Amino acid sequence: MTVAAKKIFSYLLKASILVLTVLFVYHKLLSKNDSLQQFKNLTSVISRAEVVYTMGAVVVLMVVNWALESLKWQYLAKKLTRLSAWQAVEAVFCGLSWAIFTPNRIGEYGGRVMFLPNRKRIHGVFAMAVGAFAQNVITNLVGILASLWFIYHFLHLNIWLFLGITLLSVAFLALFLLLYFRIGLLVKWLDRISFLRKFRRFFDIMGRYSQRELLVVFGYSLARFFVFSFQYYLVIHLLLPQLPLFSMVMTVLVFIFIQSAMPSLDLLDIGVRSFTAMHLFLYITNQQIAIIAAVSSIWLINLIIPAIIGSIFVFKLRFFDRTA
Repeated sequence: MTVAAKKIFSYLLKASILVLTVLFVYHKLLSKNDSLQQFKNLTSVISRAEVVYTMGAVVVLMVVNWALESLKWQYLAKKLTRLSAWQAVEAVFCGLSWAIFTPNRIGEYGGRVMFLPNRKRIHGVFAMAVGAFAQNVITNLVGILASLWFIYHFLHLNIWLFLGITLLSVAFLALFLLLYFRIGLLVKWLDRISFLRKFRRFFDIMGRYSQRELLVVFGYSLARFFVFSFQYYLVIHLLLPQLPLFSMVMTVLVFIFIQSAMPSLDLLDIGVRSFTAMHLFLYITNQQIAIIAAVSSIWLINLIIPAIIGSIFVFKLRFFDRTA
């Protein structure tokens, strides 16, 4: 392609991404949205100051959440290139704008690695996978332990069946932790698969992280998990202050675990999230509208608002000319 053609194609790509983001957000937010209206109705009977302070704290925690993710990405990317903290923020938010209209948020990888030099972008996908792996380990570790509590207290399974599930869960978690902190073993296994061997120079980046570096990434992921779990606690406690604290927190952890395991499309899966939360929280409350409203508000603040912000950074992408 000529230089002029590359520029035209680059502008068209950026414009397409921006238009898709705007259209998807418009469809979900400016069209009829009963859940957000329900949230407004529920909060109308709560003191205005309490609503403002709580939701303000949730928005601040959203910023903290994605700031932690940006620092984690900056830390991971240092194996490939030097990114400033602000460049990492731009990359993360740009990735979020791509993620909302792609299945399982796969576009987040593309949006984020576009801020890397051309020759490092595929390597960047695998570096990002290390961070995603750490987040999955945390979600599975906490979520499975909370699920065992949930099963024991609410499902009343046969004791032997419960013990079997517990043993399998512990074995799975042990394997998961082993693979993460010995990620070099995973790389060696991938290298034994014949059709993947030709991609070794790309996924080999995963094996370059030391245990100390993996522990730092694990710490960032744990902090993020705490932040967005606390957001759920704040909103649900605002709407349903009578719920027992421990049961509510454990059910939130189970919900986060379940939703992380489900295939999703950020702008279309709010119905699935609401359905899952509604039936899960039935074990501790019959206030289904409040639960749906809480989940919808967290979805809006954590995913949609950052995606809108991220669309601003789309025009800073360099599809062809970032070669340093």
